[in-house]
Amino acid sequence: MMRLRIAAGLFALAASAAQPARAQDRVLLQLDWIPTGEHAAYFSGAARGAWREHGIDLQLTRGYGSGDTVNKVAAGTAAFGVADISAVMAARARQNTPVRAIMQVYTHSPHSLFVLRSSGITSFQGLEGRRIGITPGNSHRLYFPEVARRAGTNPDRIQWVNTDASAMAALLISRRLDAAPFFAIHHYYQNKAAQRAGEEIVVLPFVETGFAIYATTLMTTDEVIQRNPDLVRRFLRGAASAFTWANANQEQACRAHVQRNPEVELDDCQGSLRATMSYVFNDHQRQTGLGRQDPARLRFTWEQVAASQQLDAGWNYAQSVDLSFLP
Repeated sequence: MMRLRIAAGLFALAASAAQPARAQDRVLLQLDWIPTGEHAAYFSGAARGAWREHGIDLQLTRGYGSGDTVNKVAAGTAAFGVADISAVMAARARQNTPVRAIMQVYTHSPHSLFVLRSSGITSFQGLEGRRIGITPGNSHRLYFPEVARRAGTNPDRIQWVNTDASAMAALLISRRLDAAPFFAIHHYYQNKAAQRAGEEIVVLPFVETGFAIYATTLMTTDEVIQRNPDLVRRFLRGAASAFTWANANQEQACRAHVQRNPEVELDDCQGSLRATMSYVFNDHQRQTGLGRQDPARLRFTWEQVAASQQLDAGWNYAQSVDLSFLP
């Protein structure tokens, strides 16, 4: 009898080994910008199989801004995208673009202004009468009136200077600008450049005035949700695994990232990733759950998006979000 059971077990093992491996769904994730350390969780997650274990062969491609990512995902160029929730909301409200946020990545916005310590500017009040660099359509400029109101600053006393985004940091460091708009997560490597010039960059985060709006999300289309909800669930399980692991293993995550993106220095990656994870894992995330939203903050986010982009504040913004597939 024992021999029969052993033989049966060996037969079952052999039969299992002979089964073909589960086919992997080949999926493209469109990023929102160039692959800086901000994106290390995606690249390290893909490298270590965070999506593969859920039946997904994830491919990644750089982005050209959240608006472009939304358009490409809507057109079917990529199944999923990384984009600011403001771009998702605006596209849906303005043109009924069939896209939705499916996971909240940043619990609050990294919008900030960079100033030099040598400028003597220590708060938003100190910006009155100063020159702030800006690019056309930059969301920092659109949100600034509300930030100024909260900070007790007169937004009409700001001198906005149009410039090229690639020149912004150099103009600030050379003192041709008094302040420049950047995401706070990019402070580490920008400050290294400032230090080489004998300067130091100080960050003025919008959120410190109480301007707490949601930012980066993972998004997809109505069609993907309707036709393949299981793919959406598996994709989000992989994303949750990728972020959780990268947060706990930041150096390893960055080593995997720079292996795929050798133009990024390891030290810069670690500085950016460390800052990025503070927007993903924090008190707000612990209260809502990873990837989820607080209704009051979501409503406030829409109010600011609507006001800054001249959209109907009464529009049903909830239709631009579907978090029901989160693990």
